[in-house]
Amino acid sequence: MNFSLWITIGFIVIGFIVLISMKKGIENKLNTVTENEESKESSLNARSIIWWIYSVTAWGIVSIVLIVWSLHSYFG
Repeated sequence: MNFSLWITIGFIVIGFIVLISMKKGIENKLNTVTENEESKESSLNARSIIWWIYSVTAWGIVSIVLIVWSLHSYFG
């Protein structure tokens, strides 16, 4: 097995573990935002939810790039 394949598998597995561990907290923050739309805490929670979405998107893009890179080096 190639080293790039191990990097890819490790990155994806660790990312899924982090996503699963943060899921419940993000759901609670979303409930707080929908219940109290005018509070300062709601604004901070909304900002953290947006950053979480950006982070998950970046993780997904990097995962796709790593998969393509590892398959290219494995088959190429």
